Amino acid sequence: MDIEKFIVKNGLSNFPIGLGGCRISDFHFDLCPYDVVVFDEKSEPEKIVKSGDEFVIIHHASLTETKSQRLLQYDNLQIIQDESWDLQMLLSKINKKRSSLFTDFAKNCLIESMFCCQKTKESIQSSDVFASCWQKCASYYLADAISSLNNQRSSPSHMLDLLRKLKKSSINEYISVVTQTVGIERATPTLLERMLKSTIGFSDLVEKNNHSQIIQQKHDFFVENSMLSDCYFYFCHINKANFIKIKNSLNREQDLIHILKIAFDIEVDSNLLLQQAEQIQKSCNEILEIVTRA
Repeated sequence: MDIEKFIVKNGLSNFPIGLGGCRISDFHFDLCPYDVVVFDEKSEPEKIVKSGDEFVIIHHASLTETKSQRLLQYDNLQIIQDESWDLQMLLSKINKKRSSLFTDFAKNCLIESMFCCQKTKESIQSSDVFASCWQKCASYYLADAISSLNNQRSSPSHMLDLLRKLKKSSINEYISVVTQTVGIERATPTLLERMLKSTIGFSDLVEKNNHSQIIQQKHDFFVENSMLSDCYFYFCHINKANFIKIKNSLNREQDLIHILKIAFDIEVDSNLLLQQAEQIQKSCNEILEIVTRA
């Protein structure tokens, strides 16, 4: 893809721009979208554009960003245009504090995971229909934390494979907790087809962009290459992100449980849910202790 032509065509030439995402890594798939980060100081949601047979995700960003999660997404960004050198200066600052950013993001994920565990327990006690959804989110926040503590950026399409390849360590032992609580062992082509439709539907409701087309494409690739567990993990990670976006309005969105039951492939056994929540919560506390001592 000619990124520079894409920039001109979409009227983005007046801003510092970089290429990020898995396209600048060694592990991207040929169908992975191009993540174009435009430092236009706008707070707009990301926009997905199809260019020929490929997808481009346009991310709006700020040169004064302070959140570790966002800064890590700019780590090793491939600069496309930066006449003022402001973007170069930002990337230099990120590189200098790279390790602390990964640790900070990991701690945030662990805290979020424990919050979701608590929400799982409270939801079970109050018979709230979203208890299983909170448990799924807790598992994926734990996965994000472990990934970050290994200096890996969050990448739903590749995370499970990258977690499998990590060297043994006191922190990486907890990968087994993730794999035991996310449900990937249930992945079959039939289940994934059902999850696909619901994941696309949930994305359309929350994101309201063309992300569903990428989700469809990724599903087809995973299934064709017999990567069923990776597809399952990818779906649930995407659903986690969208679920968190609407977490404060769930009391007005009770009907969403019908689509989330399938999208998340949720567990209905409340005793098992409680057990998993406690296991994840314990793991998060233990990892926090390891990180604090380091």
